[in-house]
Amino acid sequence: MNSGCKKSGRKKATPKTPGYDTRIMNHHPRRYVALKVMYFGQRFYGFSLEAQMDPTVESEIFKALETTRLLIGDRKEIQYSRCGRTDKGVSAVGQVIALYLRSKLKDIDAHNKHSGETVPEEQDGQPEGEIDYVRVLNGVLPKDIRIVGWCPVPSDFSARFSCLSREYKYFFWNDNLNLLVMETAGKKLIGEHDFRNFCKMDAVKVHNYRRNVMSFEISPCDMRFEGHQLYAIKIKGSAFLWHQVRCMVAVLFMIGQGLESPEVIDALLDTRTLRKPQYLMAPEIPLVLLSCEFEGLKFSCSSDAGQALHVHLENECRLYHLQAAIFQEALLSHLPLSIGAENKDSSSNGVTRKKASHVPLMSRETEPSYEERRAKLETVKLRA
Repeated sequence: MNSGCKKSGRKKATPKTPGYDTRIMNHHPRRYVALKVMYFGQRFYGFSLEAQMDPTVESEIFKALETTRLLIGDRKEIQYSRCGRTDKGVSAVGQVIALYLRSKLKDIDAHNKHSGETVPEEQDGQPEGEIDYVRVLNGVLPKDIRIVGWCPVPSDFSARFSCLSREYKYFFWNDNLNLLVMETAGKKLIGEHDFRNFCKMDAVKVHNYRRNVMSFEISPCDMRFEGHQLYAIKIKGSAFLWHQVRCMVAVLFMIGQGLESPEVIDALLDTRTLRKPQYLMAPEIPLVLLSCEFEGLKFSCSSDAGQALHVHLENECRLYHLQAAIFQEALLSHLPLSIGAENKDSSSNGVTRKKASHVPLMSRETEPSYEERRAKLETVKLRA
């Protein structure tokens, strides 16, 4: 938990070099593997090592890889790839990365198969004699990052481009939201559409804003607080744009509060006649990258590593429940009942629900179009 007196952990990211010369490890055998990663994103400045601030999830993973001497070669030589770049504060239980790691097995071919006379048998959830990657890495990673499984992959595998689909969950409290109307509106997002009005546009790197949403659903979770039920929006797609899920959720919250009609989804998807209105995204903390789907990948870990992971996650759940109990005690002990009654209808999903002050999306100022952004970039280039 963060204290109000605690100094900020924010610091500028600086180029990191391994704590040892990875070239001296070149005599070791190596193999190309995919790692499934989970992390609680609240204290991180996103997943990617290229973020402008530390810490990031990726920087912590590479520290662990260096500490355990699993890296052989630089970042280009290890063919590193990631499935997604989650933003600051966003969590994941099914992120996937791929890279070459040191191996105990000799004669691993390009297809990540043992080319010797005998093939090591699977024992205790992994090839006999191989490094227990999950156990080794989890032994040095911070408690809010865990490797949950690994899988050998062929040398042409990419965690980003080999991914068939990504699935996200967004948790929220049902504070008098019309879930039926939200679900009806959410179904309109299914299919291939131009989602430029549901994202933060990056006209430098992204030129195609069409994405395919495969499924959408809203379902209750096994948790309640003060009479409110916790729910989750689950969205599956082939790929997502920058901040796309949080933008979609923000509009759905407006619809659920009765501030917008479901038809606003149709209007925002019609990018021929409408530019993106200015609106705030939904908060980042409730968003979780649930899973990344690949053809033929089966992640596993040893029984010892699996048991240790189960105990660790169980202990973390207990800790957060204890913290929640302390906040509940403070709420009961110090908050006057009159204040609690006055704020009974306030939203805890990070979205203000004041109908009188709400400006309809179709009446708001709009952001620059893709074409305008590109024209501005070209002008800057000409001046340079």
